[in-house]
Amino acid sequence: MAQGSKAAYTGKQQRQASHIEKSYEQRGLGKSEAERRAWATVNKETGGGKRSGAGRKRTVRAAPKRKSR
Repeated sequence: MAQGSKAAYTGKQQRQASHIEKSYEQRGLGKSEAERRAWATVNKETGGGKRSGAGRKRTVRAAPKRKSR
């Protein structure tokens, strides 16, 4: 798989990245920067793409995305 390919991500991760990217664009970021940040956010929250093998499952981060004041 080539670097930058998103084939190793689940459908849920791709949808999350899409929604996050739209949010960044609404805040005024450029298309490429919004996409880069969206995938970085998905990687941080879910630990990256699909993983194979027993015992490799990682749950989604339990901490809230934003701290309340």
